[in-house]
Amino acid sequence: MATAPLWCCPFIILCMNHPEIARGIALSVAASTLFALLYAYTQWLAPLSGMDIFAWRVIWTLPAALLLIVWNGHGSLLVATIKQLWRHPRQLLLMFVTATLLGLQLWLFVWAPVNGRALEVSLGYFLMPIVMVLLGRFYYRERLDLWQYLAVASAIVGILHELWMTRAFSWPTLLVALAYPPYFILRRQMKLDSLVQFTLEMLLMMPLVLVLLWHSPTSANVLHRPDMLLLLLPGLGLLSTLALHCFLRASRLLPLGLFGILGYVEPVLLLVVSFVLLGESLGATQLWTYGPIWLSVVFTAIHSVRLMQGRK
Repeated sequence: MATAPLWCCPFIILCMNHPEIARGIALSVAASTLFALLYAYTQWLAPLSGMDIFAWRVIWTLPAALLLIVWNGHGSLLVATIKQLWRHPRQLLLMFVTATLLGLQLWLFVWAPVNGRALEVSLGYFLMPIVMVLLGRFYYRERLDLWQYLAVASAIVGILHELWMTRAFSWPTLLVALAYPPYFILRRQMKLDSLVQFTLEMLLMMPLVLVLLWHSPTSANVLHRPDMLLLLLPGLGLLSTLALHCFLRASRLLPLGLFGILGYVEPVLLLVVSFVLLGESLGATQLWTYGPIWLSVVFTAIHSVRLMQGRK
């Protein structure tokens, strides 16, 4: 009978003793993999613009999310949540805020690879985990160990170099790094079912994306592309729904600091996609920005191993 290798033991014990954390880790890694696939998927949707892809993504994500609602038997929960939001204007207002923050990220994610800004967005995803770890430490009072402090310090070195070279981060980088963390905090405060809230956020975006498609000069091309209308765009919605559902579910199951650490998986995969499939490259000066950030990835990997050994 085969036995697991020794390096698997801490993870297996973590899964056995802390099933919620193990489920969150698995969902986070799955989401990162699906997002990397989605990044490359946009190349098949030419000649649609980034705005068009965003609009079609929302249109096809909503029915996919509703199918997941039905599949999971959450239809009554969806109706109850709508009634709850209608009775509580403050929560309804927060829902509009989270829908806006999520919409910005969904648009940027598909706009960047078709406009040569994929590396800037991947840098934002490298910085976001640091922001999440710092929020976990100072907002939720989560304790950090030595390796987490080293990871934060190393990432700050890369951040300072980027500021010294460019005098500012590009707006795509800042939009990812600074706008996503408040979104997660608001979702936690609202305490709604992750899939139900995601579906309602998609529903709130629908009027805007319909207007965008109505005024888009290239959206009519879809009607003359049966492969895109019947296969590629529905596939975009399904892939997006599964990735976002895993991502948002993991954000509720994991401590914010650990969720931020696992966030390093996605930008590494996005960077690979940017190099291999999108044809982007790093200059020598950019290595001094990415190098320390990659080093922080090593530190956080060490932290993760130690965390699992500590659980043992």
